[in-house]
Amino acid sequence: MSGIARNGWWVAPLALAALGLLWNTPGRSGEAAAVVAAPALDNPKAAGPTQTAVLAGGCFWGVQGVYQYTRGVKKVLSGYSGGDRSTAEYEKVGTGRTGHAESVEIVFDPKEVSYGEILRIYFSVAHDPTQLDRQGPDVGTQYRSAIFYADAQQKRIAEAYIAQLDKARVFRKPIATRVDALKGFYPAEAYHQDFMILNPRYPYIVINDLPKVANLKRLFPEQYRDKPVMTTASAS
Repeated sequence: MSGIARNGWWVAPLALAALGLLWNTPGRSGEAAAVVAAPALDNPKAAGPTQTAVLAGGCFWGVQGVYQYTRGVKKVLSGYSGGDRSTAEYEKVGTGRTGHAESVEIVFDPKEVSYGEILRIYFSVAHDPTQLDRQGPDVGTQYRSAIFYADAQQKRIAEAYIAQLDKARVFRKPIATRVDALKGFYPAEAYHQDFMILNPRYPYIVINDLPKVANLKRLFPEQYRDKPVMTTASAS
């Protein structure tokens, strides 16, 4: 990325809108969005304290946006995970040398949505899990696909699900998603929070991110909600 623009996406918005229609076609970069089977191993939905998932899948603008429209999600923050607190800054992470990945922290109600369902959306519409150390136009380890597990059960569910999807050959290429222990999550700068919702006509958003939300609504209508949860006020 360079400044607030990602990889020089400075093209006429109308042209980008047309290109955005290619997101779910075989001709686009990476895998097309598709419904994947639910995980065989998952936590049962039950009332209880909110739970948290931390996921990395390329630019955090779009991943945050997808989960802001997911039913049962109470809060989503864009941020950094995988490196030290001292390097959890946008410009430093952008060098690809901090160990951080652009990530999102998803706080959800386990009665409304399970951890496995969060992962199902992640593998289906939030990003392309077959791309190694990149996502679409964004290249570098900071854009890697990674699940940061908070406990042993999250680790088991994530690893079992990846094995399940690979065995079923859901994607044309093997899943590149890493499963790493969560050592810390550090919220990104305020101007990154809710970026997709606040900037729906921004060129990068038009081509890369709005189609993800459209796919969520189309492929998972029972888990889509019209009014997104906003997180700017709670970001730090």
